[in-house]
Amino acid sequence: MTPIVSSSTSDERTLWVAFAIMVGFFTLAPLVVYPVFLMKVMCFGLFACAFNLLIGFGGLLSFGHAMFMGTAAYACAHAAKVWGWNPELAILFGTMCAMALSLLAGALAIRRQGIYFAMITLALSQMIFFFFLQANFTGGEDGIQAIPRKPLFGFIDITQTLPMYVMVLCIFLLGFGLVWRIVHSPFGQVLKAIRENEARALSLGYDTDRYKHVAFILSGTLAGLAGATKTLVFQLASLTDVHWTMSGEVVLMTLVGGLGTLFGPVVGAAVIVTMQNYLAELGSWVTIVQGLIFVVCVLAFRRGIMGEIGHWLKKPL
Repeated sequence: MTPIVSSSTSDERTLWVAFAIMVGFFTLAPLVVYPVFLMKVMCFGLFACAFNLLIGFGGLLSFGHAMFMGTAAYACAHAAKVWGWNPELAILFGTMCAMALSLLAGALAIRRQGIYFAMITLALSQMIFFFFLQANFTGGEDGIQAIPRKPLFGFIDITQTLPMYVMVLCIFLLGFGLVWRIVHSPFGQVLKAIRENEARALSLGYDTDRYKHVAFILSGTLAGLAGATKTLVFQLASLTDVHWTMSGEVVLMTLVGGLGTLFGPVVGAAVIVTMQNYLAELGSWVTIVQGLIFVVCVLAFRRGIMGEIGHWLKKPL
């Protein structure tokens, strides 16, 4: 007699297989791919996962997510270079600064919905951009450069590529695992209900504004973790990290990979970073080529790359 496997068990098994493939790829890829390129993919992958938590599962479109990444980047860089903090403390400090900013920004932004919410986040992001442009400690247009890499936990030498790669991989997996846990928790289910029908969730007794605010804080904190980590990878914090175009890039990564999927943002980040890396020789034409590829992806893969694969497998990815 053929045993019956429940749909939820099968879906969970599919997610674990996809996770194992992702871990295996990032573990073995440095043997054939430049490690710094892979670290950049993981940093932007975590950034995109953080953004997807807000829009894909909460239904909140933010046009200012770069402010969290940039704030954490500058805070981490200043702590590591000027105050001489160890990497783990500098990353933690940058992440906490992003969390504090998301707490304040979220309290203002969630009072509005739809395009008004998006415009408020964009306006706040531009305010943060001009603050970092004018502030003395940021170095203006030069940014904070030559950020030192002190030993991690006082004894792990991350000036070498392999230890640095392992550190970034651990941070990425930690952030990804946190997003996974949030999405599949009771909180995540309420968040999805708010995305689908906020009025109904409100009628059931849920404080929708509080749930959206918490989601905003979680998303901003994880974006800050990605930004702080990226700063130590490239030993640089610049205005690029907090510019509005960075907010646009993370939207692009999420849509290309698959909105509302777990692994889509990582795939989307890998696609966009690869394009930027290999199309750099085109100069100013890069943006035009990216736009054309994006249009093709949207027309051919309406659900995103992982969304289409999941639809074909009939499994959530």
